[in-house]
Amino acid sequence: MQKIGLILPIILLFGCETKETIPVEVETAVTVSHVERLTLDFDEASRLLELPLECIDVEFPNKLGQVIGSYNDLGSPEELHPAFYGCFDWHSAVHGHWSLVRMLNVHPELEKRDEIIEGLLRHLSVENIEMEIDYFEGTLNGTYERMYGWAWLLKLSEELKDMDSTDGKLLLKNLSPLSELIADKVKEFLPKLNYPIRVGTHTNTAFAMTMIYDYAVAFDDTELRELVEQRARDYYMSDVDCPLSWEPSGYDFLSPCFEEADIMRRVLSTSEYKKWLKEFLPQLSDVSFKLEPGIVTDREDGHLVHLDGLNFSRAWCLYGIAETLPEYAHLVPIANAHIEYSLPNLVGDGYEGGHWLASFALLALSSK
Repeated sequence: MQKIGLILPIILLFGCETKETIPVEVETAVTVSHVERLTLDFDEASRLLELPLECIDVEFPNKLGQVIGSYNDLGSPEELHPAFYGCFDWHSAVHGHWSLVRMLNVHPELEKRDEIIEGLLRHLSVENIEMEIDYFEGTLNGTYERMYGWAWLLKLSEELKDMDSTDGKLLLKNLSPLSELIADKVKEFLPKLNYPIRVGTHTNTAFAMTMIYDYAVAFDDTELRELVEQRARDYYMSDVDCPLSWEPSGYDFLSPCFEEADIMRRVLSTSEYKKWLKEFLPQLSDVSFKLEPGIVTDREDGHLVHLDGLNFSRAWCLYGIAETLPEYAHLVPIANAHIEYSLPNLVGDGYEGGHWLASFALLALSSK
């Protein structure tokens, strides 16, 4: 695996912001199939660690996004969500916790391991998770964070399952009642969702279903896995010629086309997927295919910085396609270039991106 600390000279093309078109190029067609994906080395993990480690305890500013029925529903973020009150909003707090667990799983020798474990145990206590469950079982907020936050919560459970330690087992046990509640909510909701949501932001159905599917497989939840498989086929099996030229929209952090390709590679057989992808994104099979990273013009703007997230999410989707279908190996350097454009700007940048982008970078650099 190529380590992120040994970035190819292509990073020089993306070291600063620009409004000009930035082409993604590789040296020669001969070397395309030999380019390896970028991975998370120890130094990069140590650098990114600071973002979620601080973030999970930063209560303000905060966007609660709740429905209020009376004065009794008012409370501080920590009072309302004692497990997931930091990082600006609930879902960002959840994937901040996921980031900490993922970094421990990839690099268990991190110097701040004890501090990470202490923070996780403090937040994911039995008492705190019970209060989170009470919130979701209330009359007004049963659909809270549907399905983006739900998906990240299940992703956190999946990651804790891979944490081979006594602490990991305890944390998973504490979180499981909330995860099971969320899984039940998915089982209730997906059959009623007649049409997928195809936006490039939080409510994208394909993105949520990829995480939900991975959880179902990890925990052997056959009912949930089969539901996601069926709904993915219902929603996307007949899709052709996805309008990739329309992407990205100005605030996108997900690609509607690539997220759809990402869920379908999970639920289809290899032969089915190869045929489906050829119809859905026919241009991807061309070894000369190019795709420019999303350009961020102002990283102090909480919406414009979404495009850094788009670059990371495109990368993990492109890696996944190339892993599923090796003949698409020419997509790997394109994914690398997307990461190399956005990664140097995460640490030391504004809170607008820092509270969530580390999670997206980790998914791109260490996806399974």
